Formats: sequence, structure tokens, C-alpha cells
Amino acid sequence: MRAALAGRGRVGLVPTMGYLHDGHATLMRRAREVCDVLVVSIFVNPLQFGPAEDLAAYPRDLERDLGVVEGAGVDVVFMPDVGITYPPAFDTRVVVSGVSEGLDGESRPGHFTGVATVVLKLLNLVRPDVAFFGEKDWQQLMVLRQMVRDLNVPVDVVGLPTVRAPSGLALSSRNSYLDSAQQVRAAVLSRALLAVQATYASGERQAAKLRQAGLDVLAQDPEVTLDYLSIVGRDMRERAVVDNGPMTRVLLAAHLFGVRLIDNMPLVTEKHGANPA
Repeated sequence: MRAALAGRGRVGLVPTMGYLHDGHATLMRRAREVCDVLVVSIFVNPLQFGPAEDLAAYPRDLERDLGVVEGAGVDVVFMPDVGITYPPAFDTRVVVSGVSEGLDGESRPGHFTGVATVVLKLLNLVRPDVAFFGEKDWQQLMVLRQMVRDLNVPVDVVGLPTVRAPSGLALSSRNSYLDSAQQVRAAVLSRALLAVQATYASGERQAAKLRQAGLDVLAQDPEVTLDYLSIVGRDMRERAVVDNGPMTRVLLAAHLFGVRLIDNMPLVTEKHGANPA
């Protein structure tokens, strides 16, 4: 594909699994501002789904997706075929150690290997100058940044802030599994993160007490089954005492109404300090 884009200026890539929402559209609009050519990939990647996960049920609506990319001024929509992406003889995996090993890496074994493998394939096929990802999948962003750094992939990885519904719920394709009332209740996740932020802003630095502030909010809704709520640094390792590092983040994953959702926020807000993407 890169040969077809040669000589056309700065190339941007927004990798997606489709069922696009305004979070994706925000990535595309930002990419459109800084790139001469914008490529969006749509590919539901089987390699990042576990055996008991929702690959077959994952929401798909190509006609709707094409409307979103057209509205964002996308130049190329890249929709690789599964059989071509992973032919019968395909037997290579990209394993990014360290940052991938806890949190979702523990809850979803093999997930980040599947993500890193498909993203590296997309980067090799498109050869963009810059690739854009949402910060909602914070651990994924850290995995991909380490991958391109460790393997000397010539691409800038840009993370953009999470886009949220008016309720505070982080936008996600999996939100479509919930009805409107359930989506409003699911905003308890973002309220829990805000409670951790507020407790930190009040001066608390013990991670256990910060975490408890979030747990107290989650306990208000009996539908919540928590997977994890963790405060981590740049290396994605949990902290016992939290410093003022700009990359310190509070992450959570929980099941509500049978749907697993993730969210995260910087511990240091703009009001109290910078948090670079």
C-alpha cells in the first residue's frame, strides 16, 4: 500500500476494529489536521480475542462505518481480509514483555500479543509516518509505544484523550451491548476514577487509600463486578506510594450487565499538573 501513497506527503493511520463512534471520529479529525493522507483500517482482529470472548458477537456495521470515515475526510479505508492477514502458514507473534503483563494482560492472556502482532502488520503494510490511538486503551497504548521503540519502527505513536458520553461513560464499541439506561449506570466507572483523582488532589498519596475511594463509589452499584482497579506508573506497575509523576494513571476494568468495560484517567489532572500523551 505504501507504494501507492509514495510522494503524497505525511501519511497518518488510524487502526480500528470498526463499529466506529465519535471517539474514532475524533482520532480521524485530529489526524486529518496534521497529515496529508489519512488511512483508516477496519479489521476485527481474531488474534486478540480469547476462546471465550466475543469475536463472533463483536458489533459490525460497515455501511455505518463508511459514513463515519467519509464525514471525517478519510482518504483510504483499508479492510484487509482475515485469510490474507493470517494465511494458513502464519506462525509469528509479537510479544511485548513488561508493560503487557499485568491488568488486561493478566485478565486476557494473549490479548496484547494479538494486538501487537496485527498493529505491526498494519504499520508494515501502510508505512505511515504517524499512527493515532485513543487513551481509553491506555495499557494498549503503552504496549504499542514500547513495541515501536524496541523494534525501531519508523512511526510516531500519538495518543489522544478519551472521548466520553455526557454521563461520563468512556465511548466504546462494546457500549452497544448495553441499552441507554444501562449505559447511564455504567458511568459509575468514570465516577470511581474521578473519586480517586479527587482523593489524590486532597493530598492522599497511599495507593491503598486512593484505591479505596474508587471502590467505595463502585460499591454503590451492585451490578458492578470488578476485575481490577490499579494505580500504575509509566512502566504499568502498581505503586504502594504514589508520586507526582505525570504518567501515573488509575485504570479499571469491570463487568456490568454481562459486559466487560475498561476505563482510566490520569491521576494528575491538568489543574494539578501536566499529563503528556
